[in-house]
Amino acid sequence: MNTATEGAALWLAVAALGAWHGLNPAMGWPLAVANGLMAHRAAALFGTLLPLAAGHLMAMAVVLLPFAAASGLLAWQQPIRIGAGLLVAAFGAWRLVNRRHPRCLARVRPTQVALWSFLMATAHGAGLMLLPFALGLCMPAAQAPLPAAAGIAAAAAVAAVHTGAMFAAGLGAAWAVYRWLGLGTLSRSWMDLDAVWGASLVLAGAASVGMAL
Repeated sequence: MNTATEGAALWLAVAALGAWHGLNPAMGWPLAVANGLMAHRAAALFGTLLPLAAGHLMAMAVVLLPFAAASGLLAWQQPIRIGAGLLVAAFGAWRLVNRRHPRCLARVRPTQVALWSFLMATAHGAGLMLLPFALGLCMPAAQAPLPAAAGIAAAAAVAAVHTGAMFAAGLGAAWAVYRWLGLGTLSRSWMDLDAVWGASLVLAGAASVGMAL
């Protein structure tokens, strides 16, 4: 795979993962719908989605920026990407076996939406899922290693694109339920996505390893 093709594939993966995170109810869009319905205005829906996206962005940045800043490791980009992919797959396998959520999430007050989003994304390994693909953009194999500042800028762009896709997908799902379907649809058709999420982590890890080889 040439550099341009790999770069396009990695950016597509970053955006697709963002959309998947946004559609996943565990990332919070049902909370936005509930707030919108209780307030009887769409502004409450947007007002909830924005801090949800901000918390998600922080969770991505906490994972991505330290790796991007480690300029001394860029020469080892392929082993790092492979190791990160294997770590993602292992975490996904663990999530398939253990689906319990940390108790600390239940202690976050309803008004602390951004903090809740940050903790939920971290607990689900959302940033970890994105890491191998982001490393491919921050540590290009076919080019000279990026300076630390350039790597950080690339990681910030990855987090922003990913969160933008997450926000757009979550907004689409929330608006459809708020405007047309109603929360009753969720109670009638709710499905436990923990198994799907764990499987997607395994697949994302495997895909990132394949792209790094």
